[in-house]
Amino acid sequence: MFSKFGCLQSLVVTSIFATKCYGALYESVSQLPGWIYDFIIVGGGTAGNVVANRLTENSAVSVLVLEAGVSDRGVQDIEIPLLASLATPNTAYDWNYTVAPQQGLYGRVFSYARGYVLGGCSSVNLMVYSRGSSDDYNRYASISGDPGWSWDNLQYYIKRNERFTPPADGHSPIGQYDPAVHGYSGINSVTVPGYPTVIDQRVLRTTQELSGDFPFNLDMNTGNTIGIGWTQETILDGARSSSATSYLEPQFINRPNLHILLHAQVTQLFASKINGSKVHSFHTVQFSENRQGLPITNYNVTAKKEVVLSAGSFNTPQLLMLSGIGNKTVLDGLGIKTLLDNPWVGQNMSDHPLITNPFYVSSNQTFDPIFHNTSLLASDIAQWNATYPHEGPLVDGRGTLLGWLRLPNNSSIFQKYPDPSAGPHSSHYEFIFANVFAGSSPPSLGNYLTIFSNVVSPVARGYVTINSTNPFVQPIINPNLLGTDFDVYVAVEAIKSARRFANASAWADYIVGPYETWANATTDAEIEAYARRTATSIWHAVGTSTMSPRGASWGVVDPDLRVKGVSGLRIVDASVIPIVPAAHTQAVVYIFAERGSDLIKGAWKI
Repeated sequence: MFSKFGCLQSLVVTSIFATKCYGALYESVSQLPGWIYDFIIVGGGTAGNVVANRLTENSAVSVLVLEAGVSDRGVQDIEIPLLASLATPNTAYDWNYTVAPQQGLYGRVFSYARGYVLGGCSSVNLMVYSRGSSDDYNRYASISGDPGWSWDNLQYYIKRNERFTPPADGHSPIGQYDPAVHGYSGINSVTVPGYPTVIDQRVLRTTQELSGDFPFNLDMNTGNTIGIGWTQETILDGARSSSATSYLEPQFINRPNLHILLHAQVTQLFASKINGSKVHSFHTVQFSENRQGLPITNYNVTAKKEVVLSAGSFNTPQLLMLSGIGNKTVLDGLGIKTLLDNPWVGQNMSDHPLITNPFYVSSNQTFDPIFHNTSLLASDIAQWNATYPHEGPLVDGRGTLLGWLRLPNNSSIFQKYPDPSAGPHSSHYEFIFANVFAGSSPPSLGNYLTIFSNVVSPVARGYVTINSTNPFVQPIINPNLLGTDFDVYVAVEAIKSARRFANASAWADYIVGPYETWANATTDAEIEAYARRTATSIWHAVGTSTMSPRGASWGVVDPDLRVKGVSGLRIVDASVIPIVPAAHTQAVVYIFAERGSDLIKGAWKI
């Protein structure tokens, strides 16, 4: 099944690199038992681990996963849900990317978190499980010309991914979700909050008091996202459920036909021409053992069948360009030989601009004291560690409820822009309710409520490109946040909507007032300035290797996710999603990866 070929790399590997090995999870290239596999997956993230799991269901198929980052095992800030925001940025578990100056944000730059760890972003995100609307998937089917990407046709893959489980505290979730639309025998665990907060009932009372503007939605994963309801999260027994802890651990990672190498940063893909034709076939992957203290040494591995790029919305287009697939003008300027001129590589990025709207509150029953008081945090961590299922305030993410809302149909902005949302079940903006201060420069004292507002159906498009042939130099990342008048209009209206929500009588004895920087922003112009000064990304970039119809002159991959114009190369990650959904992208990537796995298996009859 596996074989080693004579190569210079294997001769320079010595025992000094040897480290402890966990089954098929290798920390050093010296432990790698083979150099030739049926499939090589670049990236052990949200999508890559799904593909690895599904392909190795057939014991005759060999798979190597190359993950640039580190292990997720035993990392407190990854495993404990409430501490998730501490896992990034500027940590060992983050690629630590920085966006290009954002024209729509007064030229500001900021960190853009990407998981540099097994499990990828599913190991460092805030764990929200939202599929998006039926409109989103039906639009993907229309864009791609493939009805297999429609909402109805993806239900099998949605259920195959999901295993709905009881919340950490064991309470009955009836009334917090719709049991009819969930899967119970899938792989990745999903649940509702397992630790009640003081704002929960106030949010729900507001949906009753102001039901016309803020209706209650029992379950936003039915295909109709509109309304406010309980957050569903990828959590199992009070701990994070990632692609690493579900699709790999504990029972799948020891499959003898699955090998996973950490610290293996892929630097280039190599191709040869097929029988003298102009079509290039990609089967060789070059990577470097990216471990501190080691010299940079390149190694080559070979895929007999396919190379699957699951490196994400930034690294996938970067690798394509470094390997000669991209805009010829850009590649020529860097001295990279163009194998396939495709100017769509790295373009078409859409993302969700996020704005934090904090309020002072009169209660001391928020999560703020946990982050202000190291002794209290240590006590809560001790409780979490001492119980299973885990108990206490750390068992959930920061937002127990969220909502997806639309602009009124008669909004003035629609005189200039057609509605960019996918349809009536898709939102223009999102609320996330957090029982804690959220945002930059958190105060060291006080108690807060934060209502995040998130522009969900942006018109602006950004890009990823490269300005260096060095694979260790980060790509240029420009999400173009608040880059159109429509996006700015939605941002302003969402902030005004958050204030209306907070003025409901349910909050009269709780909210003291807006926190500092936006307290005096009252006119539309002042609110716009506040949004431009404070907005960041919610880290939902998609579209940089976009899917398009087979034979189309635009796009990067066909509907079967094969890279157009070449052979042996497929992309299964967020970069192929044509437009950012009305959702947090984690669940959508899982769904794409589940179907993508079947497309690969079908092509090779495995």
